[in-house]
Amino acid sequence: MKIVIIGDGKVGFKLAKQLSEENYDIVLIDPNEGKLKETINRLDIFCITGDGVSAEVQKQADVPHADLVIACASTDELNMLSCLIARRLGARHTIARVRNPVYLQQLDILKEDLHLSMAVNPELTVANEISRVLIFPVASKVETFAKGRVELVEFPLQQESSITGISLAEFYKKYKIKVLICAVQRGTQVYIPDGEFVLQPGDRLHIAASHREMEIFFKKIGNRKNKIKKVLICGGGRVGFYLAKQLTKLGMQVKIIEKDLAKSEGLCEALPEATIIHGDGSDNELLIEEGIGDADAFIALTGMDEENIIMALFAKQQGVPKIVAKVNEDSRAEMVAGFGINSIVSTKSATADAILSYVRARQNSIRSANIEAMYHLVDDRVEALEFIIKKQTSYVGVPLKSLETKKDVLIACIVRNRKIIIPGGEDCLQIGDSVIVITLKCKVQDFHDILV
Repeated sequence: MKIVIIGDGKVGFKLAKQLSEENYDIVLIDPNEGKLKETINRLDIFCITGDGVSAEVQKQADVPHADLVIACASTDELNMLSCLIARRLGARHTIARVRNPVYLQQLDILKEDLHLSMAVNPELTVANEISRVLIFPVASKVETFAKGRVELVEFPLQQESSITGISLAEFYKKYKIKVLICAVQRGTQVYIPDGEFVLQPGDRLHIAASHREMEIFFKKIGNRKNKIKKVLICGGGRVGFYLAKQLTKLGMQVKIIEKDLAKSEGLCEALPEATIIHGDGSDNELLIEEGIGDADAFIALTGMDEENIIMALFAKQQGVPKIVAKVNEDSRAEMVAGFGINSIVSTKSATADAILSYVRARQNSIRSANIEAMYHLVDDRVEALEFIIKKQTSYVGVPLKSLETKKDVLIACIVRNRKIIIPGGEDCLQIGDSVIVITLKCKVQDFHDILV
C-alpha cells in the first residue's frame, strides 16, 4: 500500500514511523529540508522537499499512483487543498487534518465537495477523550467500541481495594459481573491475564464492559468517586473550547483560564455558559484565587507540555480529585506516568490512532473481517481492535474453545444485535458481529492473524 504524508510535524512523523514499521510504502513531503534530513536519519522512508499543495511536488511523490494521501500540515486550508489536488491527480483516498471549529460545523459538505475519505479533528478527538474520563472519574482512560456500546476502561488498583490479592477466577466467581479484565500493567510488565492471575495493588487494569456493567463493577468493589461538578481548565485553545462546550451541556460548572486576551474575549462570546478568566494559569496565586481547591477536576491544556505538567502537579498538591494533563511528547508522558496525574492525553497520539485505524481498515477491506476501530494502550505496547465479521469463514460458527489463538491474544467482547456478550468457551462468532480483540501482538491486520 503506497501512502503519501504531507507535513513532517509531530503527527506526520509519528504516522510515518508507525506506518513504515508496518511495512507500508511511505513518502513524506515537507518544505523544511533540515527537518526532513533528521527524519531520513531516523526512518527508512523516501522524503521530498517541497510544498505539499504543489501539483508538481505531488507528482514527484507519485501521488497519481498513491493508495492514500494524508495531509497533516500546519493549516486546514493547506490540508484540504492538498487533498483536492491529490484526488484530481489520481490518489485513491485522502485524509485531511481539519481543526478549525468553523469548518467542523460544515464538515459533511467539505468531505463531499473535496472527496475526502476522512477528516480528522485532533482537538475534538482529545476533548472527547477527556470528557469520557470526567464522566467516569475513577478511570484514567476510557475508549469506546461498537458505537459507544462497549467501554474499555483503564484504572489503577488501590491497596484498599476489595479485589486485591485474589485471582481472576475467584473474582469472576465472587462478583458475577459481565466485565472482562483483559490487560494488566504491573510496573514495566504487561500481561494478558488468565484465570490464575492474581491482582496486586498498583496494577493498572484494562476492563471491557458496557457502561452500565462498568458502573455496577465499580460500585461492588467500592471504588466509586463523586460525580464531577466543578471543572477548572487552564488553556483556552481548541481543545479547551470543544471540552468546555461538551461539559457545560452535561451541566458541569466550567471555568477557563486563558492568558491571551483576544482568545479570552472570543471564548466569552462562544461559551456564554462558562466563566472565562483572562490570566496566566501557571500563576499559583491566580489558581488559588480562582478556586482550584474547590474544583472536582483540573485540566491542563496549554500548548507547552512542561507547563501542563507543573500545573497538574500543583493541582495534585491542592487536593484536586481528578487531574488531566495534555502532554504531546511521548518521552515526557512516560516520565510523568508515576507522578500521580490521573490522565495524560495527546493530540498527536489520538490523531495517529484514528488514521492508523482507517489505514488498517483499507488494507483488509477485501478480507473476511474489517478493522472498525483501533486504540493503542500502555505506551503503544497493547492494541485494542474492533473487527466486523463480514462473511462466512473458517472461524464463524466455531465455539471459541475450539479456536486456538496465539499467545497474548484475548477475544474480549462480542456485540451482536446491540447485545453485549462477554464470551465464554461455548460462544461462537457470527456474520455481522463486532468483535473486540486485545493483543500484545501489535500490527494485527486481519482476524486470521490472531489464530494459530
